[in-house]
Amino acid sequence: MVTTTPFRIGVLGTHSTGKTTLVQRIEMELRGQGVTVGRTGGFGRRAAEIGLPKMQRHTETSTEWIIATAIANEIEIGISAEVVLADRAVHDALAYYMAALEYRGEPVNSDAVERLRILVATQTPKYDLCIATRLDPEMPVATEHFYDPRYRALVDEHVHRLLAEDHVDHLVVGSSADEQRLVVQTAVEAALKAVGA
Repeated sequence: MVTTTPFRIGVLGTHSTGKTTLVQRIEMELRGQGVTVGRTGGFGRRAAEIGLPKMQRHTETSTEWIIATAIANEIEIGISAEVVLADRAVHDALAYYMAALEYRGEPVNSDAVERLRILVATQTPKYDLCIATRLDPEMPVATEHFYDPRYRALVDEHVHRLLAEDHVDHLVVGSSADEQRLVVQTAVEAALKAVGA
């Protein structure tokens, strides 16, 4: 059992921009150095399995469920891991919700959004490093996926806007191999330094 606070890396961004691949590469590098790593993820799929809407249909309720589940998952993983890799840090769910409202042309319920932002803000300081992917609209999406390009772009806009508005220090990574290699190296070095490996 790990008795110290784990080093937390949060990754976020719109869909099919390489988040999970980045997380897997960081995890592989750290495990190769003997670091115990735990990884979160799959919240959208799990929400759909219990009947909650996702993507363009995202609601206040589904957003709160994803944020709360992510918080609980990160705490659980952090009990035994030196490094927690959050595949979709908490700002991510809020960005998806804000993008869904804009996509549907629905008015923003200021009280609901403020409550969700407060919930997100309680968790932001726990991340030692945040990485946000940047959408490259020229990069093709895997053929087995269909994503509405307008919604995908709105999520990207809201991710970066929320991080800026909340003054969250973060690294931005695009689709180039050099950018991704550099951000993986930065994350691994920061984590190794923090855990004393």
